[in-house]
Amino acid sequence: QVHLVESGGGLVQEGGSLRLSCVASGSSVGHMAWFRQVPGKERDLVAQMTSGGLTDYSDFAEGRFTISRDNAKNTAWLQMNNLKPEDTAVYYCAATLRRFPSPRLTSRSYGYWGQGTQVTVSS
Repeated sequence: QVHLVESGGGLVQEGGSLRLSCVASGSSVGHMAWFRQVPGKERDLVAQMTSGGLTDYSDFAEGRFTISRDNAKNTAWLQMNNLKPEDTAVYYCAATLRRFPSPRLTSRSYGYWGQGTQVTVSS
């Protein structure tokens, strides 16, 4: 069993930055990822990363967001720069137990999810 806890969300002005953290406990994990969701819409992938460091980003995140992780600490981060009001959402951390060679997984592959952290970007 894996327990994920996110932190680092908050209110930021347009153009600002935030860094989200996700700590996994209970077991070492394979993929770690960040998703986001706004009310009434589906949960969207932001970025994902294999245990070996390969990454995959959604188009809206490419160039502005960076996912990183420290396997020894079982922790992942999402650095978000140049934030826009449309980035406002609840951000969720997700993880798999299994290790996959390719960075690109669908949300259904993730068996463990955090409780989410709210990110609000004001204009």
